[in-house]
Amino acid sequence: MNRTELLEASSYVKRQLKETPKIGLILGSGLGVLGDEIEEPIVIPYSDIPHFPESTVAGHKGQLIAGNLEGKQVIAMQGRFHYYEGYSMEQVTFPVRVMKDLGIESIIVTNAAGGINESFNPGDLMLITDHINNMGNNPLIGKNDEELGPRFPDLSQSYDREYIRYAEECAKEIGIQIQKGVYIGNTGPTYETPAEVRMLRAFGGDAVGMSTVPEVIVSRHAGIRVLGISCISNMAAGILDQPLTHHEVMETTERVRENFLTFVKKIISTLPL
Repeated sequence: MNRTELLEASSYVKRQLKETPKIGLILGSGLGVLGDEIEEPIVIPYSDIPHFPESTVAGHKGQLIAGNLEGKQVIAMQGRFHYYEGYSMEQVTFPVRVMKDLGIESIIVTNAAGGINESFNPGDLMLITDHINNMGNNPLIGKNDEELGPRFPDLSQSYDREYIRYAEECAKEIGIQIQKGVYIGNTGPTYETPAEVRMLRAFGGDAVGMSTVPEVIVSRHAGIRVLGISCISNMAAGILDQPLTHHEVMETTERVRENFLTFVKKIISTLPL
C-alpha cells in the first residue's frame, strides 16, 4: 500500500466533508439507491479523488456520498471496483483504506449475488455469516504495513456476530423475512457453470458473487467491524435452467428496493457503534 497515495486521497475527501463519518457503506449492483436517501449530501465523484479508480459497471454510479442517514454520519460508495475490471486487489480495496483513514469504525457491505442454496428465492436478502475466498488472490499479499494492520489478521469473525444478531432483530421488528448464509467470492466476469455451482454448494456456499471478499479482508485487517448483506438477484446456473444476465440482476434489485431500503435504514438508525 502506497501511504502517500492513501493520504492524498483521504486528505482530499476530508476537505470536502463537514463532519466525520462513522459508518461506511459499500453499495453493490442496483443497490446504490440507498445513497439517494442520505440527507444534506456531499457528492464526490471518484474521478475527482486522487488515485481513486473509476467504476465501469452498469448500476454503479461512481461517486462517494457523505451526510446524515437515520441520524448517523455516513459515507457511501455508490458503485464499487471489481477485480474483473482489471484493477489490482490493492485498487479494489483502496476505498476501504481511505474510509478507515476518515475515521470509519463500522462498514456495511452489500452486493447482488446468485443463490446457490436451493431454498432461496430471487429477491431474498441474506445476511452474510462467513465467506469463502475463491478468487485465487488476496489483497494482503505483499509487504505488510504494521500501521495499517497485522501481518496475519484473524478472520474467524469476518462478519461481526453482534451486528448479525442485531440485524436479525431489526428484520423481525419491521416484518421482513431474511436468510443467512455463506458468500463465495469468484473473480467473474463470467457467471458460473452449472458444474461450478454444484462444486460451490459442496464447498458450503449459499450465494456467489464477484465482489465483497477483498473489501471485507481489508476491513478486518484495518480493524473495521463488518456487516454484510446480499440481495439474491437470481438463482445460480443450473438451478432454474435459464440463462443469466446482468439485466435480470438489475430488475431484481429494483423489485426489492423498498425492503432493502427499509431494512438497512432500520439497522443504521440504532446500530451500536
